[in-house]
Amino acid sequence: MISISCYKLIEGRRMDITPWHERRLIEDKHRRNDHRSPYQRDRARILHSAAFRRLQAKTQVLGIGLNDFLPNSINLIRLKLAKLVPGCRAQLKQKHPEQNGLLDSMSLIESLCLAHDIGHPPFGHGGEVALNYMMRDHGGFEGNGQTFRILTRIEPYTEYYGMNLCRRTLLGILKYPAPYSLLYRKQPRKDVNHFRQLKPSQWPPVKGLFDDDLEILDWVLAPLSESDKAMFLSHQLIDGSAHRRTQYKSFDCSIMELADDIAYAVHDLEDAIVMGIVSREQWLIDVEDRLKQSKDDWIKNEFTTIGERLFSSKHHLRKDAIGTLVNGFVTAISITENTRFEEPLLRYNAALEAAFDEALEILKQFVYRYVIRKPEIQMLEYKGQQIVMELFEAFISDPERLLPINTQERWKEAQQQGLNCHRVIADYISGMTDEFAARLHQHLFSPKSGSMIELNREL
Repeated sequence: MISISCYKLIEGRRMDITPWHERRLIEDKHRRNDHRSPYQRDRARILHSAAFRRLQAKTQVLGIGLNDFLPNSINLIRLKLAKLVPGCRAQLKQKHPEQNGLLDSMSLIESLCLAHDIGHPPFGHGGEVALNYMMRDHGGFEGNGQTFRILTRIEPYTEYYGMNLCRRTLLGILKYPAPYSLLYRKQPRKDVNHFRQLKPSQWPPVKGLFDDDLEILDWVLAPLSESDKAMFLSHQLIDGSAHRRTQYKSFDCSIMELADDIAYAVHDLEDAIVMGIVSREQWLIDVEDRLKQSKDDWIKNEFTTIGERLFSSKHHLRKDAIGTLVNGFVTAISITENTRFEEPLLRYNAALEAAFDEALEILKQFVYRYVIRKPEIQMLEYKGQQIVMELFEAFISDPERLLPINTQERWKEAQQQGLNCHRVIADYISGMTDEFAARLHQHLFSPKSGSMIELNREL
């Protein structure tokens, strides 16, 4: 390990070099006048990666194609970076100056927000359920696990080490730091006779990492003590959950996840209001009446009147209400401490005050009930689900005939080394955009299709 007596400038400040700055592949790059910090380098690698660019055409909460107004993943990420993350960090620095050492890099938190959606497959949750079903006997599939895999293996910044990011960046991306094999619980369910009968509720993905990537997880967690590592990897069965769930996240991950949750609840709410998906009456019953009972005076008073502005026909009033909601949540963030951990990156987490955490959960439930579960949205999700399963079935039937040449080589290499060949197909399909997957499906199964050469140029 690198001695902590060493130091360098991290984003303009003298900081100790620790094992958390290390990369799996030692780099000896001598680039002219490059004074970037390790986390600024990570941010650039993510921002310029092919996987990040593909997010532009992948479904977020509201499906692309339903309405041209809808935001995609990249737009939501920009909202988080432009509004939420700097605000969250500023609040924590102001409230907890003693922890400024943990908040030394804005680029680190930006990197996590840029990267955390990279592993999401085409067609959002529909594509995730589809790939999880097709991988049911081969280690499963889950978007966050795929993100870790892309960052550490697949993205061709290096030959074998993905983007070769810093250890702390990879620790921050671990929303569910435990392997599939420890979290999976077999569920009693009927066999699916045909893809079209598959119900997502019966095939929930395991929220964890793939067993195929365990040696990389071991490398990320190497600086931890045995007791810290054991507790960080611990898991439990939660009521209502099909599989076991991890219990802990790193400090950096907790900030990223809060920003993500606020963006999900508030900005998807705004889109739904603009599109007329939700009504003032629904808001009154499901949100306003419940939050009038809050123990926090700000929430109790603000949510009594904010609906009038949210559902106003005047654009500036609605924007003002959205800004008020964001400000309310961001200013309610503070740092909590778990004294059972030794490592500061695990000992401390960012969290919302209890009343605001409850309010955010109510907003998320509101969006889920009236937006995500809306039949028109579910139809798009169902359609994507079918496309992904049928593509997987086609490729697995004759991979050395139908897969692209470079993916065929990965398939053969996995086969020769006794590795999980099915994971190669999951990697390939999960990297597709919605449009590419739909057009490839048409090319394979429709008598009317365009040139495959032109299609491949778009991926």
